[in-house]
Amino acid sequence: MIKPEDLEKQVKAGEINHIYLLFGEEQYLQESIIKKIKKQFGEIVPGINFIQLDETNVHNLIPEIEVPAFGYEKKLIIIKDTSLFKKETKKKNDKLQELSIKIKEYLEQNIDMVKDTCIIVFAQEEADKNELFNFIEKEGIICNFEKLKPVELIRRLKPICNAYKVNVSEKTLEYFVQSIGTNMQDAINEIRKLIEYAGEGGTIKDEDIDELCIKQTEAVIFDLTDYLGSKNAKSALETLHNLEYNKEPVQKILMLVYNHFKKLYYTKICERLNKDISSSLELKPNQKFLVSKYKKQANYFSENMLRSILQELTDLDANYKIGLIDIDIGLESILCNYCSL
Repeated sequence: MIKPEDLEKQVKAGEINHIYLLFGEEQYLQESIIKKIKKQFGEIVPGINFIQLDETNVHNLIPEIEVPAFGYEKKLIIIKDTSLFKKETKKKNDKLQELSIKIKEYLEQNIDMVKDTCIIVFAQEEADKNELFNFIEKEGIICNFEKLKPVELIRRLKPICNAYKVNVSEKTLEYFVQSIGTNMQDAINEIRKLIEYAGEGGTIKDEDIDELCIKQTEAVIFDLTDYLGSKNAKSALETLHNLEYNKEPVQKILMLVYNHFKKLYYTKICERLNKDISSSLELKPNQKFLVSKYKKQANYFSENMLRSILQELTDLDANYKIGLIDIDIGLESILCNYCSL
């Protein structure tokens, strides 16, 4: 299995393989690789030397391989978002599973012909190891586009800012990633706004991110907790109201606040017992930078206080469900109460 950055270098250098399996959550980078493959492939004529298949017509893959790319040396076939890479089940009538095995056997028996006539790209969000997966791993190239870690995303964003002659510090880019998350497409959309706002020769600042960027909800909950910790009731309520204004259901906000404070509670316990916080909170590799933030915010509260907040949020949910309290008023009341302690 190859890393995305190594695959990018290969494709850019014109080293194109005959079979690819590209999968993973980071769809922007996956799509970027596909565009680069198409660019290296050269002239594309849909229906002649370029075929795109999906779940609805993937059964046409073998016939498409067998039809020559009339007038062209090779045919580029891209197969997107199918169930061909599901794990084998015991169901004998699973048509897609049968098709997956059929494709694997066909490619295995005709690999020399495929190398001479086709470039085949399977593009998925998820891919389990099955017979087709194992065959491609042996004969072609597999690349897993996992969500980028903050440092990897920053490494990709810095050159974009440099290309537009816009200044930005590493620290500000760290704050940017913490605010908008590690989805590459979201990051590109938001950094473009900041670049346009700063202008050539300008500098992107933290306050620009606060004013212009659409923050992921998790980052907003961190902001809300910071305001609680600093006893800033006004800003805490404004943050809550902004979430509601952005069409976040108040029930979801309550759940997010509860889960956040539960993580702070676990963090507090882990620190006391000298346990690993990252594994206790089940953080993914691209989320480990959050440990320092959880530790910082956990310091705002005692264990007893965090346990009390969790109980009040649980009681609010129960009382709301039986009509004893308005959920908005109850949540505002809890926030104001802990800002006054």
